[in-house]
Amino acid sequence: MKKCQLASVLFLVLVVSSFNSYAQSESPILGVWYNTEKTAQIQIMNTGDQYLGKIIWLDNPNKDGTPVLDNANEKKELRSRPIMGLTILEGLKYEDGIWKNGKIYDPNSGKTYSCEVKLKGKEKLEVKGYLGFSWLGKTVEWTKVEK
Repeated sequence: MKKCQLASVLFLVLVVSSFNSYAQSESPILGVWYNTEKTAQIQIMNTGDQYLGKIIWLDNPNKDGTPVLDNANEKKELRSRPIMGLTILEGLKYEDGIWKNGKIYDPNSGKTYSCEVKLKGKEKLEVKGYLGFSWLGKTVEWTKVEK
């Protein structure tokens, strides 16, 4: 009876530890990150099996006393929405150390690109936006916001 209980406990420990290491491998991008220029902070969060990022801070959130708007958006109907709170990353899925198959919106150009993200250390994210092939794009580095 004791051997059976010990085997059950060991099995449970193995299952829990393997789940914990799986969860840790996906979660390091969660949190708040500065964009390259440090003019915005983006909070990356998990929504089921996907990751998204929203702008939660801007160094200049207002222009002439009114919120900065998404004026560059290619879609005229979206130009009146505020940049603050805007979802700029969406649809990222974790696969083999890379969060990929997502989209990133650039409020400066008003364009949306395919996106993938790699962790480059505990404090750095490599964010790549591209059209078509991932090797044809622009890569920037985001820095973790210290709390």
